[in-house]
Amino acid sequence: MRPLVYLCARPQQGAAAAEYESFRTAMRAEEAELERWDLVAAPLPADAVDRWRGFVVGGSPFNVTDPESTKTDIQRRVEADLARLAHEAADGRIAGLFTCYGIGVATRALGGEVTRAHPEDTGPTVVSLTAEAASDPLLGGLADRFEALTAHKEGVDTLPRGAVLLATGDACPVQAYRAGERLYATQFHPEPTGRAFTERMAVYRDDGYFAASDYDAIAARVLAASLSEPPRILRAFAQTF
Repeated sequence: MRPLVYLCARPQQGAAAAEYESFRTAMRAEEAELERWDLVAAPLPADAVDRWRGFVVGGSPFNVTDPESTKTDIQRRVEADLARLAHEAADGRIAGLFTCYGIGVATRALGGEVTRAHPEDTGPTVVSLTAEAASDPLLGGLADRFEALTAHKEGVDTLPRGAVLLATGDACPVQAYRAGERLYATQFHPEPTGRAFTERMAVYRDDGYFAASDYDAIAARVLAASLSEPPRILRAFAQTF
């Protein structure tokens, strides 16, 4: 069986390595079952759809709503590669799960709208499933409301045409959706434990997601959050595809 792959969009190597381990642990996958490809270091291979049966995309300090004039060549290439995969997944040629930064890339590629109107503070948020999620292969078995971790400056304002809204939230109305049968996207992070998330917070402490002086207070809220449901999405993704 072809493996799955974690696609890295983070320039910070330490954070990227930890994110890969969080995905692998949540999916209960061996290293041979979840490969790694660093999109920051190398372009997406031409045979990606044949090489892997599915992929997961994590977060990044990049934002798709950054002015084009401020984007580096690397960011433009990463977004172009992920946009290509979004179309492949929406058309059913590969399974894909775009999270956090990834949801913005997939949404814009498929004709939806991403804006700075729906940011969320770093830390736990409450996610509510929609009625459509009840019969979904990945989210159908989750609790109707659960805590998840977020940290983002942009969010989905308009879904791609034909996409099915699966989860919502008070501050950010699009928390998860499905496009076609094999493309999923979540605004929240489904992979980290509370401890792993606080370690990631330390890497991005001075990147404007939160006031650096608030680190200890936010970390305490993260560590107190109940995070049983989000990893179940990743396990279901690995089993379903």
